[in-house]
Amino acid sequence: AHPSFFDRENFGRKELKINPEEVCKGIVYQLGIFQAIATAAGMQPNHVKPHGALYNMAVRDEKLAEAIARAIKSVDSRLILFAPDNTELARGGETHGLQIAREVFADRNYLSDGWLVPRTRADALLTDPVEAAQRVLRMLREGKVRSAEGDDVDVRAETICLHGDTPGAVEFARELRSQLESHGVRIRAPHRPL
Repeated sequence: AHPSFFDRENFGRKELKINPEEVCKGIVYQLGIFQAIATAAGMQPNHVKPHGALYNMAVRDEKLAEAIARAIKSVDSRLILFAPDNTELARGGETHGLQIAREVFADRNYLSDGWLVPRTRADALLTDPVEAAQRVLRMLREGKVRSAEGDDVDVRAETICLHGDTPGAVEFARELRSQLESHGVRIRAPHRPL
């Protein structure tokens, strides 16, 4: 599931000032609908990753992160929360007993503070899947990524994000997967607890 702010006009990419309780209710609503549709299709939801501005805000906002985690737990405590390591979102999930899959980004550059280079900057996106694979391999093996400023940043990689709106995303994903598998990386979906 990929819940976000109720903001169709901006596709959930605009930061909104919303009370955390309203965010919690909105996520419960979205997850409930998603679970109903999945169940009707004979599927079982596995994980939750907040979308867009909600995700970006929750990594730094303790109250927002706590509201998201509380919403997930109230719907299904077995859902895995995707979150970058050492963020309020990961801590909120842990506080509520959720399984966390630590997320890194294959197609984005990092800042020295561990967060992503804003999309407004020319160096925000990585467009070479071979370069991205080398960066991801280092994240997996060494727990480090080189920031846009040239510093090594600690990361923990358990799931890898590749944005669907990255130019050539499908080919990028194919090449990234091929590169990772050729270096012995086994790609699989995260497993939720029983």
